[in-house]
Amino acid sequence: MKYILLVLTMSMYTQLSYAQHNNVVQESNSDKKQKDTGSNGKPIRTYDFSQLTRGRKLYLQYCAECHGKNAEGAPNWQQKNPEGKYPPPPLNGTGHAWHHPMKALRMTIRNGTQKIGGNMPGWGGKLSQQDIDDIIAWFQGEWPDEIYRAWERQNQKYKKK
Repeated sequence: MKYILLVLTMSMYTQLSYAQHNNVVQESNSDKKQKDTGSNGKPIRTYDFSQLTRGRKLYLQYCAECHGKNAEGAPNWQQKNPEGKYPPPPLNGTGHAWHHPMKALRMTIRNGTQKIGGNMPGWGGKLSQQDIDDIIAWFQGEWPDEIYRAWERQNQKYKKK
């Protein structure tokens, strides 16, 4: 019994630490709104913990083989490989994923890049729209605050077009 309590306590601590580390705001779906920054000046990310948990699990299942366990991307991802294609980029905020609006991120995961000369398969036949959004939420949770803030500004501009 003590062991079960210890495991549950550690699990809850890990979840809380993860949420605090990534500046995650837990809100109900009806209350989700894009906000710029919180009182501490950091961007507020409106993902709830269950979405991040699902996203990490799905990311590890479908994406980590190519993009790395921690979304670090392939080594030398900016250089073409012998086939003349670029290796998988990092998704942790150190690559270019943050330059793309949400619509483009979703489309890339759903359709892949093979039709435009890349290597990434499309996952639309295996992943639901919610699954895709959960994966994006997880890897965006890995982005530094300044990268997420820059992405959020770009995404807002794109939405206005």
